[in-house]
Amino acid sequence: MATWEMILAGVVAVLVTMWFMPGIRESMKRNKENADQPKDWRGLLFPMVFVVLFVLLLISMV
Repeated sequence: MATWEMILAGVVAVLVTMWFMPGIRESMKRNKENADQPKDWRGLLFPMVFVVLFVLLLISMV
């Protein structure tokens, strides 16, 4: 990559980070407010198991 392309990529990365910053702050604030709520680990693990099984199926088909 040329120097100007790397600088442009850095500027774009900073701008995208600044663009998403208000949403990130709000999400972190809501997360702190809901810290005492029970976590839904089953809701996370159930789809992850299916994704892993699907990837293993795809690998075994090759």
